[in-house]
Amino acid sequence: MTKSLLLIFAHPDDETFLAGGVAARYADEGADVALVTATRGESGKVGEPPVCTSDELPAVREAELRAAAAALGIKAVTLLGYRDRELALAPVVDVRRALVEAIRRQRPGVVVTFDPNGSNGHPDHIVISRFVSDAVTAAADPRWLPEEGDAFQVGRVLWTPPARPWELACADDRRSRPGVDFEIDIRPWKERKLRALAAHRTQVLSANRVFLNHPDRERRLAVEVFRQAWGPPLAARPLTDLFDGLR
Repeated sequence: MTKSLLLIFAHPDDETFLAGGVAARYADEGADVALVTATRGESGKVGEPPVCTSDELPAVREAELRAAAAALGIKAVTLLGYRDRELALAPVVDVRRALVEAIRRQRPGVVVTFDPNGSNGHPDHIVISRFVSDAVTAAADPRWLPEEGDAFQVGRVLWTPPARPWELACADDRRSRPGVDFEIDIRPWKERKLRALAAHRTQVLSANRVFLNHPDRERRLAVEVFRQAWGPPLAARPLTDLFDGLR
């Protein structure tokens, strides 16, 4: 199997905070890693001190996203361009088409997205999780959107875990907690994740709070954790390779 990984998230920086380490790892292992981001994050912060004005923020965050993706080895970035905090208003048929096309083009063994609660309850996170579930099943059915390519069945869908992943990274008992189905050691790719975090200059306050200035910085940058939404039965929990058990 040629390894192919598709990340689908709501905002610029989601990819780095939640899956930057695995993106870098699998890119280094020769996997084809791609990213779909639903919005440009125009409702987010402008940095401290400000990097840009509010009007400039969408373009700046897109540039930050592309710089972070390059640091992580993500080869293809697709921006859907929906409005931040208004993703629930996006036409279902249009989002389905865009995601089905991305899945059939990328043909990923693994898709990573938010869990149904959006990790932190953000409405865009919740909605993109719903859209991904819809698109993954549609992409596998040749009756849906045949003009968007040959049907393709994703091997595994992974969600963010029930608790904040960086908090789980610091939990001594995380392996016994439900939802910790994959635990990926990202220490060899820590510097790549740090470069990607630095690329998101407008989000420096969040990066500092979650990772850079946190007392458990090194532990938070050591592991990324995921929950299997669906896929083949797991031989053990947690597994240490996102592609374990896929043919």
